[in-house]
Amino acid sequence: MSSPPQRPQRTLGISLKIYFTPQETLRYYQSLQPILSLAQQHNIHIFLIPSVLTLPLLLQQTGALNSTTWSLSKRDRAPITLGAQDCSPYDSGAYTGAISPRELALMGCEMVELGHAERRKLFRETDETVARKAEAVLRNGMVPLVCIGEQIEGSVESAIEECTPQITSILALPGAKGKEIVFAYEPVWAIGQPRPASAEYVVGVTRGLREVCGEGVRIIYGGSAGLGTFEGMREGVDGLFLGRFGHDIECVKGVIEEMAR
Repeated sequence: MSSPPQRPQRTLGISLKIYFTPQETLRYYQSLQPILSLAQQHNIHIFLIPSVLTLPLLLQQTGALNSTTWSLSKRDRAPITLGAQDCSPYDSGAYTGAISPRELALMGCEMVELGHAERRKLFRETDETVARKAEAVLRNGMVPLVCIGEQIEGSVESAIEECTPQITSILALPGAKGKEIVFAYEPVWAIGQPRPASAEYVVGVTRGLREVCGEGVRIIYGGSAGLGTFEGMREGVDGLFLGRFGHDIECVKGVIEEMAR
């Protein structure tokens, strides 16, 4: 008797931005633990992006970082991936206030979020800036989580056209071929709104973007994503990237159950 086909892997990411104190971040992380086994059971990969100052605290919790020597510990892969919200394109040097990608990797960080709409708006980051940072992330053996999205609500075709150079600037990097890259499709006009973009719209855009990036690249949806978002989009996206709705543990559990169906 043949075994049933393996369920395709889904991805669920959560960004804490800078809402939580170190103590609140630790409590949140500990509250996640009981539902990680449910995610593993249904082949759902979870990643968490805390603030950079709380990242070492959580890396110690996973056993990735030895808190005495501040060196990497030998361990099996944790059931959750921890990432940073940004980094510098430079590994080291006279760059005051910058976050070194090399140091992130040495601490055990596995993923770096890049190009979020807030950084593009507030810090004037361009596709070129994001690509340089992505190159540094890849160079240091981490996974770039690249946020892409159109500014204004319009047609599916116009969204694909606007997002395409955001993707190709990353895939054209010398170190990108054969490496794991995740794109978080977040229509800028949908971020912070009461409801996400419509499922039909998102599926149309992401199917068009897959023709650009190929089937091997993961595309997840963000932009007011929460409970009830994934069901209508499951044919077009590999998972979700939660913002404020992900700060509620019960919402996260509900999303995992929805993705597991």
